[in-house]
Amino acid sequence: MPMAVIRQFLRRLINLWRKELQVILKDPANRVVLIVPVLVQSTLFGYAATYDLSDVPYAVLDQSGGEASTRLTAKFDHSGIFHRIATLRSPEQIGDIIDSGQALLVIQFASDFEARLNAGEQASLQLILDGRNSNTAGSAAGYIATMVADYNQENGLRHAPLNVEPRVWYNPNLITRWALVPGLIAALSMLQTLMLTALSVAREREHGTFDQLLVTPYSPLEIMLGKAVPPILIGIGQATLILLLALFWFRIPMAGSLLDLYVGLTLFTVACVGLGLSISSIALNMQQAMLYTFVLIMPLMLLSGLATPIRNMPYPMQIVTLANPLRFGIDAVQRIYLEGAGLSSIVHDLIPLSIIAAITLPLAAWLFRHRLT
Repeated sequence: MPMAVIRQFLRRLINLWRKELQVILKDPANRVVLIVPVLVQSTLFGYAATYDLSDVPYAVLDQSGGEASTRLTAKFDHSGIFHRIATLRSPEQIGDIIDSGQALLVIQFASDFEARLNAGEQASLQLILDGRNSNTAGSAAGYIATMVADYNQENGLRHAPLNVEPRVWYNPNLITRWALVPGLIAALSMLQTLMLTALSVAREREHGTFDQLLVTPYSPLEIMLGKAVPPILIGIGQATLILLLALFWFRIPMAGSLLDLYVGLTLFTVACVGLGLSISSIALNMQQAMLYTFVLIMPLMLLSGLATPIRNMPYPMQIVTLANPLRFGIDAVQRIYLEGAGLSSIVHDLIPLSIIAAITLPLAAWLFRHRLT
């Protein structure tokens, strides 16, 4: 008996999923809207968008401990752009602080730094940059080079100047699209997923088929699940399109696992679907649903960290971003794609996405049942 009930439950859900997919995909115009904007937007963003520099967290590894390295580090600290978050004790600490995203760059002074300057020889400081944020890292390296040139001039180091040797991790050539396009895998798929789910119930009400749905044997939970799964599949499909574009058009090498990437994308899409279903449950018609969605999309994009680093935002805004699934989706995708991080390394992204999904999906179910009654 329980197996028969489960089979009947699954059969009803499959019928709902088939019906939702047919509504979405049967119109040729809808199929074009689901594919062409994703390709166009990801291409435009990949070629046109850049990052700005206003706040650079950095760490110092001073193996020299001399006066010159201390003065130069103080110059960075008082620049108004760079702020030191850590003073490292060994080269082994560099990888951890870059991988975690705490520091955009690490400045390393070699043990013979002071001795070479005092001997009138050329001395180098090494920059280790996080290429996942390519434009900001490149701008930061430029600022460092300018400040080092000023230091040379102030101290009369003309014949044996201090020079900078940068090393960039994860994006050796500091190509902006290498950092941007992987983030679009989450961002652009969210736009369509949120819109589809927001319009799903509102479309039923506007077309007069919602009342017909109510007299069927489906429970509110089954109807909500039937509305949720097709947008998840479409969102994953659109993310796959952008992934293929990144791999084969922009030729951005992927360092991580496809399985890890799709696990993160699936959890992110579920969180977005919960948000969209909540919108759909309170909207009386498609016009309201579209209005609510457009009002919500812009703050989600601006507070995601895609266009501007979250650390550069005012602190209250940084708190608000904790409720934004796109912030964690973009970070998870970029770390898996560029860094090769595994799921254990992006737990700090997966847990907030799980919490957002655990809040929005029950909220959508409650709103759905409330509207039914």
